[in-house]
Amino acid sequence: MIKINLLGQARPKAAGAGVPLESTIRVGMLVGALAIAGIILGINYVQMGQDLDKTNQEIRTLTAEKTRLQAIKTQVEQFRTQKAVLQQRIDVIENLQRSRTGGQDLLAMVANTVVRTDSLWLTSLTRKGNALEIQGQAGSINAVANFITQLKRSGAFGKVEIKEAKENDINPATAVFNFIMTAEFVQPGSQPASAGPQSSAPGKTGKS
Repeated sequence: MIKINLLGQARPKAAGAGVPLESTIRVGMLVGALAIAGIILGINYVQMGQDLDKTNQEIRTLTAEKTRLQAIKTQVEQFRTQKAVLQQRIDVIENLQRSRTGGQDLLAMVANTVVRTDSLWLTSLTRKGNALEIQGQAGSINAVANFITQLKRSGAFGKVEIKEAKENDINPATAVFNFIMTAEFVQPGSQPASAGPQSSAPGKTGKS
């Protein structure tokens, strides 16, 4: 039997046949955007990981270089310390050498001046650096003056000063003068120091 729908009601549609096309497009675009965002985030993550690895490698390289330079700095400081110690030893040896050579020249020069002076002999010779203290006795005050003149003429003494000269009265029968003088010894090859006014020959003093 044929049924006729007189009420004009639409027949119910099958399930799922009523999804709008616009919603489908929106869902697809959203999924596509999420996929693109995921790809971009993945690329950025990989790139950041590579940059981090590169930075860590640079840090390790710089740390190793710093350690190497620190070791070199320590060695340089040790070398400087050793150099200073060696230089001090060299200076000491050179000073001893100069003192030994100067002492030989000094004794020779003083001996020559004493030989050229009559009636004079030395009792003490003390050296402090280049300063020399001479003590002795002479048969006359003129002999002391001649000795001073010989020291000045030798060129080995930049300054000669008489400190004391007096007659020794232990033996009244024999005139003996005790004297003390200082002289500045000039090292061979060096220039004499500028000397002040040189002392004149000592005058004869009375018996003490």
